[in-house]
Amino acid sequence: MIQWQPPPESHQNGILRGYVIRYRLTGLPVDIQYKNLSNPEVTNLLLEDLIIWTNYEIEVAAYNGAGLGVYCHKVTEWTLQGVPTIAPGNVKAEPVNSTTIRFTWTAPNPQFINGINQGYKLLAWEPGKEDEMKIVTVRPNFQDTVHVGHVTGLKKFSDYYTSVLCFTTPGDGPRSPPRRVRTHEDTPGAVGHLSFTEILDTSLKVSWRDPNEKNGVLTGYRISWEEYNRTNTRVTHYLPNVTLEYRVTGLTALTTYTIEVAGMTSKGQGQLSSSTISSGVPPELPGPPTNLAISNIGPRTVTLQFKPGYDGKTSISRWQVEAQVGVVGENEDWLMVHQRSNEPDARSLEVSGLNPYTFYRFRMRQVNIVGTSPPSQPSRKIQTLQAPPDMAPANVTLRTASETSLWLRWVPLPEWEYNGNPDSVGYRVQYSRTGAPSKALLHVIGDRLEREFTIEDLEEWTEYEVRVQAINGIGAGPWSQPVRGRTRESVPSCGPTNVSAFATTSSSILVRWFEVPEPDRNGLILGYKVVYKEKDSDSPLQFWMVEGNGSHSVQLTALGKYVLYEIQVLAFTRIGDGRPSSPTILERTLDDVPGPPVVILFPEVRTTSVRLIWQPPSQPNGIILAYQITYRLNSTNSNTATFDVLNSSARQYTVTGLRPESVYVFRIRAQTRKGWGEAAEALVVTTVKRARPQPTSCPTVPQEKVQARSVLLVWEPGSDGLSPVRYYTVQVRELPQKNWTVHSASVSHESGSYIVDRLKPFTSYQFRVKATNDIGDSDYSDESEAITTLQDAPDEAPSILSVTPHTTTSVLICWQPPPEEKINGILLGFRIRYRELLYDRLRSFSVYPISSASAGWGELTSPYSMRNISDSSLAQYELDNLMKHKRYEIRMSVYNAVGEGPTSSPQEVFVGEAVPTAPPQNVVIQSATATQFDVTWDPPPLETQNGDIQGYKIFFWEYKRKNETEKLRTLFLPEGIVKLKNLTGYTTYMISIAAFNAAGDGPRSPPTRARTQQAAPSAPSFIHFSELTTTSVNVSWGEPVFPNGILDGYRLIYEPCMPVDESSVACVDCLHSPSPPGVSKIVTVDVKGNAPLWLKIKDLADGVTYNYRIRAKTFTYGPEVEANITTGPGEGAPGPPGEPFISRYGSALTIHWTNGDPGRAPITRYVIEARPSDEGLWDILIKDIPKEVTSYTFNMDILKQGISYDFRVIGVNDYGYGSPSQPSPSISGNNSNCNALTHGEMVSLDESRFPALELNNRRLSVKNSFCRKNGVYTRSPPRPSPGSLHYSDEDVSTKYNDLIPAESSSLTEKPSEISDSQKKRERMLLLFAFACHLDRSPQKHSHDPKQKFLISYPLNLHCRLLTTNHFPDRWHLSGSASCSRTDLLLFPLHTVPQLGVIAVRQGEERCPNVS
Repeated sequence: MIQWQPPPESHQNGILRGYVIRYRLTGLPVDIQYKNLSNPEVTNLLLEDLIIWTNYEIEVAAYNGAGLGVYCHKVTEWTLQGVPTIAPGNVKAEPVNSTTIRFTWTAPNPQFINGINQGYKLLAWEPGKEDEMKIVTVRPNFQDTVHVGHVTGLKKFSDYYTSVLCFTTPGDGPRSPPRRVRTHEDTPGAVGHLSFTEILDTSLKVSWRDPNEKNGVLTGYRISWEEYNRTNTRVTHYLPNVTLEYRVTGLTALTTYTIEVAGMTSKGQGQLSSSTISSGVPPELPGPPTNLAISNIGPRTVTLQFKPGYDGKTSISRWQVEAQVGVVGENEDWLMVHQRSNEPDARSLEVSGLNPYTFYRFRMRQVNIVGTSPPSQPSRKIQTLQAPPDMAPANVTLRTASETSLWLRWVPLPEWEYNGNPDSVGYRVQYSRTGAPSKALLHVIGDRLEREFTIEDLEEWTEYEVRVQAINGIGAGPWSQPVRGRTRESVPSCGPTNVSAFATTSSSILVRWFEVPEPDRNGLILGYKVVYKEKDSDSPLQFWMVEGNGSHSVQLTALGKYVLYEIQVLAFTRIGDGRPSSPTILERTLDDVPGPPVVILFPEVRTTSVRLIWQPPSQPNGIILAYQITYRLNSTNSNTATFDVLNSSARQYTVTGLRPESVYVFRIRAQTRKGWGEAAEALVVTTVKRARPQPTSCPTVPQEKVQARSVLLVWEPGSDGLSPVRYYTVQVRELPQKNWTVHSASVSHESGSYIVDRLKPFTSYQFRVKATNDIGDSDYSDESEAITTLQDAPDEAPSILSVTPHTTTSVLICWQPPPEEKINGILLGFRIRYRELLYDRLRSFSVYPISSASAGWGELTSPYSMRNISDSSLAQYELDNLMKHKRYEIRMSVYNAVGEGPTSSPQEVFVGEAVPTAPPQNVVIQSATATQFDVTWDPPPLETQNGDIQGYKIFFWEYKRKNETEKLRTLFLPEGIVKLKNLTGYTTYMISIAAFNAAGDGPRSPPTRARTQQAAPSAPSFIHFSELTTTSVNVSWGEPVFPNGILDGYRLIYEPCMPVDESSVACVDCLHSPSPPGVSKIVTVDVKGNAPLWLKIKDLADGVTYNYRIRAKTFTYGPEVEANITTGPGEGAPGPPGEPFISRYGSALTIHWTNGDPGRAPITRYVIEARPSDEGLWDILIKDIPKEVTSYTFNMDILKQGISYDFRVIGVNDYGYGSPSQPSPSISGNNSNCNALTHGEMVSLDESRFPALELNNRRLSVKNSFCRKNGVYTRSPPRPSPGSLHYSDEDVSTKYNDLIPAESSSLTEKPSEISDSQKKRERMLLLFAFACHLDRSPQKHSHDPKQKFLISYPLNLHCRLLTTNHFPDRWHLSGSASCSRTDLLLFPLHTVPQLGVIAVRQGEERCPNVS
């Protein structure tokens, strides 16, 4: 492509007719070739059919009617390189050995290389396997005639086709004709599957298979055997090549032999396969290796040390290493990663080929002639070291994004290629201008999943070279192959240079300029616009367009005379106008004769004199030097006129001596240095009877004179009032706004019509007119009828909002129509113009006049294809049937009944890549484990893929928790399966999948629901202790945060942290025994899942620290939560109250005590504990006793009949339970009421109103610490066990899963020597108790009919509400006695259970009158 500038105008010497281009090969005696261009406006030419990679010299000359001008200086240029057109010659290939072929060839003729010879490619491939071709590149050797090269690493004794080609930078030339060659023969590989059968004391049968790698023609086999480590006993036999088994005889019984077998070719004996075997002892399957240890961990290798396992009475022929890769666990797959053969004495292996920064767990197997051993125990989990990435991002593409940016895309590295910490993985983008020496720029992207980047702040219309590499915390991987892209065309960033202007006449200026500098063009310059306006005026800018880049001057015509103009020049491209030149050029047109003065009025008129005034000409056309006034009677000719000349500053003139009541004609004109100008003429009547003019007639508009933007207004003048009308004023208003505006106040008095312009198309207007004379204004005329202007072509183009690829051959265009007032009529539809952009071609442009700057771009470019859209309501359209992998320019316009409006700014789009338009199909989810889904799907339908599917995005979240839990797994492979791991057990998930290609993401599939399997739950969320005394504590816990299934129950284990001293254990028959020793071994309690999350643990030892461990269970147990607690009062708790004593009145017992040390805080309440005197287990009997009292009365009915009890009192403050008092004297329970509560059914409450659980019989014999001691039974640890509990005294802290949960409500103990009567006493009852305490404050009576019970002035009143769901008929209010007074207790109905009893007591009296 050649371009040139025309000769300067001063050297054209006439009108140019065209150009002659002559060219020829540089430096060669060849003929000159010519091209003739007959269009002088074309200043470029594409020379075609040239020779590849050849230097040409080119000259250009212009010609006119007189002949051909001189040629310009010679320009030399090379055509681009091509690929060679012939193959290397004299190609020979011959084998050197069993794995190498030697090539010789001669270089092609240089004139057919078509470029710089970059080297040769030696090709070798097996017949039928051309896709597995071996290629060796050889640099060119310009010294030697014959070139030599070798291809190594070939298969032994194999046939290959061979060929050679030459290549240049653009690509490969043709191959030489293929020649078939066979590599040399070599020794064979090891025989396959060596095995022994029919093993007897003196003989055995040896079998084998042909070697996998024969490496030649097998001539036979060699078999030898010898006693183990005794080479002097070796026996060797040679067998034919068809023999695959041999019976070895003459062996010694029970002797170990080494047997070897090898194949034979003409090159000799091949690799040996050997094994040991004992005669008379058949070999067995080997055992697994043991003692695996790992050392020398690198990025890709580790060393395994091991101890061989049982060899199966024969030698080990192969070691196998298996590994779990990435995810290590019991359910993960084991993969073979390494094998080592024929090293039976190996004790360590180097495992290579591992992935950097990957978790591995290894195991080994050993193989003998019988088979493969079971796997060894897995090694510890290790992680290989980090390494830089091994591969570059794939599928790198570069697209134009805008005038200053490029859009780069790639396929990110797969996870297994990170080779390091994923958080450190990212990408580095390098970009530079193609062919420019400027330093390349870099940008680092930290997101490892990112697959696109927009390179910003680039130069417009510039080609860049870009490449990408992956990086991690260790280093960078290889660069991708470079890709090139060009930024989009833009408007020029500066104006033409050296702008000059020269006035040639009073109405024209010649403007010249130079080209826009190359870096600022930003595209192909399609032409220039000269922008000009009068200086210091409000007039709009005017444009003079020059099309094409060939002309750099223009003559501005039809300018105002003697007017100073501001002039600038801008260049424009296909995209639009660039910046105007700077600074602004000022140039004034030449002067000329002036126009007529204006606004001539006669403010003073008498019968014999007048005074007239005027204004200078509106077009002075120069400097006004003087005015000339001429006047005469209207009835006379011009020869009788009187004239006078005034200076240039005069603005009025008085004339006297006139004839009364006469009509005079006055004329006034101005003078410049160019002469007198046109005169203005006015009539005047010398009279004093003047008046204002009358209104004109109602203006009318002839229908044929109605245009889109103007109308012709016609009227008849009214009476002038004996004073001639000087001018008319026209007003207009746009309906329906009804605001009158002045359109013109200087309509000639001689005119009876006026063209009203600057109107809006398709708009209704009204008009009116008034006249003005020397006296004043007339009234406005009547309003004209409403006139609607005609429709016109629209003034604006629609705004294209977006152009996006829709399929591989279509794009979706979205737009916004222009405002309604810019449509200038009724919108009928839209037109879409589109064309393919060819950035690598230049075009010539014709030059012809353009009337305005709004000329359609279609006039300046090659023709567009067009689509007509007749539906005016549309706002988007799919433009289809485009060509793939092409860039298109798209413009839009609107049209109405009159015509089409201007086209929009161009939008560019690359066609051939579009996002998938359908989601993946048939999504299926299989719950593989508690933490893993196996998800499969089918790709979107082929017709909706819109390109190659590069991968999928799997979105998954917990059901109804999308915003908090949604995660994304990106699969950068077009596979339809993924394993979602690390999920939460027994949780419902929603999964949706979207496919993506190079253009972006497609729609998601509808969410599919699935639930993971059950798993072990997480640890209970907390463990809490309350109501801690010297011998008991209430333990509560929270549910696991992640139950991971249906909770089946809990396991509570507690034990003392240190052994308990049992020296204080006393006989249970003693009346006052010491405090019980507590639990001295592990105790396990199983709690069903539907039971309360608490337990009351009793019979602990005072001052002992206990360890409590709790874990939840689904189908298996989860991790534990544990805590320690020490029994006994804490620091600051109250001291012991005084020793209690008991008074008895009937069936009522009253316990009395004295206050003790309150501790560090005031006493808040008291608690009474009781125990059967024969057992020694303290339990809370009464709690929440007011702090003010020192006695308490209760009914003996709650005690078990025939049992003696001890009582003690404990004070409570903010620091907890204090030390207990000394036990009270024993007292026997009341046996008068058969329905009384028994001890085994006694109820107590903890601080949180939890029921305490207790067993009635403690004399059970278990293991040593709970069995006989000195012939006396000691108690077993009493553990309350309702139906949801199961106890065991075994140490099962590491064997939870071996226990069988008990479903009965009895205690499970070890068998012992206890009587049946004692066993029958083992029973339990869970009771719920509600207790309330009322203070001494007086209460008002309540007469609410909704209340059942009333209370008045209670004193020390303690109420107990007892109920049970199991024995609704058991509890009754018993006894009757009169009360001196009645105190009533109020219970709201909603607190009274359906089945229950209320007992009210005050002091020692019972109040039976309770209903």
